[in-house]
Amino acid sequence: MLFTLKKFIGGMLLPLPLFLCIMAAALILLWFTRWQKAGKVIMTIGWAGLLLLSLQPVADRLLRPLETTWPTWQGPVNVNYIVVLGGGYTWDPKWAPSSNLINNSLPRVTEGVRLWLKNPQATLIFTGAPAQGNPVSTAEAGARVAESLGVPHSHIMTLDQPKDTQEEAAAVKKAIGQQPFILISSASHLPRAMIFFHQQGLAPEPAPANQMAISADLNPWEKIIPSPLWLMHSDRAAYESLGRIWQWLTFSGHPGQ
Repeated sequence: MLFTLKKFIGGMLLPLPLFLCIMAAALILLWFTRWQKAGKVIMTIGWAGLLLLSLQPVADRLLRPLETTWPTWQGPVNVNYIVVLGGGYTWDPKWAPSSNLINNSLPRVTEGVRLWLKNPQATLIFTGAPAQGNPVSTAEAGARVAESLGVPHSHIMTLDQPKDTQEEAAAVKKAIGQQPFILISSASHLPRAMIFFHQQGLAPEPAPANQMAISADLNPWEKIIPSPLWLMHSDRAAYESLGRIWQWLTFSGHPGQ
């Protein structure tokens, strides 16, 4: 129940639902009350906020600081385990396997396969519980995509009980103990994930994937036209910022924070 409540409240605080709620409140004031001036002010705030967060310069300025803690892994891979944290997914057997990995998941899995190809003796570990009503877990979906890309089943392990990053860290510790490993997650999520793993007494090598904030040159119109792509970048920045606040509130008293 607490997990579901946390996800619901966190989801409602993300940019799109938050600003839609703000504009809905403004519409109620404008249509059903005499507080016309307040309604106009609130509507303007909601519209302007949604507009700004849908622009590339704003969205990527918010996201970039969260993604630059560690560079992409370029060194040799001399570990026995490569852990790929679960993310968004669905499962439709009629689709190409990779089509079932949503947003952040596919870049994580492909980075895991890339590092495994540098050290094919390692075991790829995929984590994540099944979504409600889905017979395939997040971990299994990632594993099936890795197999479709050439990783043998004998070099894959799935941990399909953890529902969030904190539980993933505990499950990895139970599975491999103190053995060294590489940890792969989205660049924006990895700093928060590393804290959970450090709390378990583990010291993984961080390998970021799914970098989204763009530093390269773009066409001028791409910077000034609002886009759902840039709003998604703002959403990711807000999601991780909320996650770090929750982590700080719930674990600030633990060693290693």
